[in-house]
Amino acid sequence: MSGPVRHVSTGYTIYNRARLVRGGRDYFTAMEEIIRAARYSIHLQIYIFEEDATGLHIAALLREAAMRGVEVWLMVDGYASRGLSEAFLKDLETSGLRFRYFEPMLQGGSWYVGRRMHHKILVADALRGLVGGLNVSDRYNDLPGQPAWLDWAVDVEGEAAFELFRTCVQVWMRSPSAARRMIASHPSPVFDMATTCPVRVRRNDWVNRKGQVSRSYLELLRDAEREVIIMSSYFLPGRAIRRSLKHATRRGVTVKLILAGISDVSVAKHAERFMYRYLLRCGAEIYEYRRNILHGKIAVRDGLWVTAGSYNVNNISAYASVELNLDVDDEAFGSDVRHRLQSIIGADCMRITADEYRTRYHWPVRVLQWMSYSLFRIVFFLFTFYFRQHHRD
Repeated sequence: MSGPVRHVSTGYTIYNRARLVRGGRDYFTAMEEIIRAARYSIHLQIYIFEEDATGLHIAALLREAAMRGVEVWLMVDGYASRGLSEAFLKDLETSGLRFRYFEPMLQGGSWYVGRRMHHKILVADALRGLVGGLNVSDRYNDLPGQPAWLDWAVDVEGEAAFELFRTCVQVWMRSPSAARRMIASHPSPVFDMATTCPVRVRRNDWVNRKGQVSRSYLELLRDAEREVIIMSSYFLPGRAIRRSLKHATRRGVTVKLILAGISDVSVAKHAERFMYRYLLRCGAEIYEYRRNILHGKIAVRDGLWVTAGSYNVNNISAYASVELNLDVDDEAFGSDVRHRLQSIIGADCMRITADEYRTRYHWPVRVLQWMSYSLFRIVFFLFTFYFRQHHRD
C-alpha cells in the first residue's frame, strides 16, 4: 500500500476533505453513515462505551458490519468502559467483531498507574474517519428532553484517514512487525487528488515519548498574530502553555477561553476557577458556557488553523493519557470553526471579568478553589507515576 503524500517538514497530508461536526445528533449520524458504508475495515477506539440506548445502537451497527464481512476492530479503555457486561461482549464477539480493552489500571508488564486510552477515533476502509472528544454514550447524543453535551469532531476523508487507520493498527497490535503486515495487507484506498486540505494527525502518549498535541498548542500560541480561541472542558494548563499564553497577549494577541460554566467534575471546575485570577492578569478573556455541560476540546488561530480532538489543556492529557488530535491548516475550515465559536460566545456564554470574579467568589469559595487545585495536583502526581517509560518514538 502506498503511503500518503505529505509536507515532509510539517507532517501534514495534503489530499483531504475535512468538515467540522457538532456533537449530538450530527455526530452520531456521521458515525452511522461511516459504519454503514464500510466495505473492508472499521476501527473504533473509544474511551467510554456505555451499554445504553446510544451504545446499543452503535454496537448493532458494528455487528451488522462484521456479519456482512467487514473486519471490525473495537477497542475501549479498560477503566472507563469497565461496566460493559459479559453478555454484551459475548454478543459482539459472536458476530465476528474483534474486541479488546486497552491496558486496564494496574496492569503488569510496564507497571504504570492511571494510563488511559482517551482518544476517540472511528476510521473505515483507511479512507474516512471521525476524530473528536465524544464518547459512545447517551450523554453525547441528542435524546428527547436531553440535549447532548457540547462537543466537536472532525470528519475527514482522504490521506489523513489512512494515517488514522495506521495509528489504530499500531495501538491494537502489540508487535510492530504484525502492525506493518496488517497495514500492508489492507486494500489500498483511492484518494481524491482534486481536493486539498492539509491535515496532520497528532498524538500524545508520554509512556511512548509522544507529545505532539502539546506542541500543537504551543505552536498555536506562538504563531498567532491576531486572535486565539480555545475551548476546553477541563482547562488547567501546565507551565509551558501558561507562559506561551502570557507571551501571546503581551504581543497584542487576543486570547479567548471558552470554559465550562456547568461541569460534570466539580473539583476540576473549582480548580480551574482558582486559575482565573492568573489568566485574567495575563490578559486572557474568559467566557463560561452556560447552556449545558461543555465537553469540547478545540482551538483556532487567526481563523486559519485548527486543532481538535480528545486533548484537554491540562497535565493529565499531557502526561497521563493517550490522546489524539487533528490539526487542520485550511482557511475555509478555520473560518468556519471561528464563526461557530464566536456564535457560542455571543449566544451561550457569560464573560468573567476581574470584577465579576471578585464579586462572585468571596474568600471561603476561593479557599475551596485552592483546595481543589491542590487536590488536582496530588491526583495528577499519583496518576502519572510510571515505573517505566519506553525509549522509542
